[in-house]
Amino acid sequence: MSAKPQTYQNHRRIFPIYHLFALPVLTLNVAVAIAAFIDAPSWHAGWWVVVSMALAAGLLASRASTLIVQNRLVGLEMRLRLTAILPEDLRPRIGDLTLRQIIGLRFASDPELPDLVRRCIAGELSTADDIKRQIRSWRPDFVRA
Repeated sequence: MSAKPQTYQNHRRIFPIYHLFALPVLTLNVAVAIAAFIDAPSWHAGWWVVVSMALAAGLLASRASTLIVQNRLVGLEMRLRLTAILPEDLRPRIGDLTLRQIIGLRFASDPELPDLVRRCIAGELSTADDIKRQIRSWRPDFVRA
């Protein structure tokens, strides 16, 4: 957990081993491999380009898979939370929310949820970013991939 309160401005997560080490190193590795191939074209240098790109693609695919699973879990968690918090008239409309809207709603405090859900259903708030910008009382989420 962070000592600094989470807000819209600072809620995006930087995963240092991915964002600050592995991704830059593998991206640079692709550039170095391409430069080596251009400098001295050979089967070996070409293979290094292919392997470098495969490593970078593997890293990106593993990150994408992690985020897909996280989004599915957030969707399940939020549907349960909405079922418990929303007034009776809104509960049948939970299925009308998109996953992106549900992901944005996860940062809203319990008292804010009914109004934000109504605005989502009415078409006023269509993206997670639209929703997050409207939240007045931020509910932090520090346990994320």
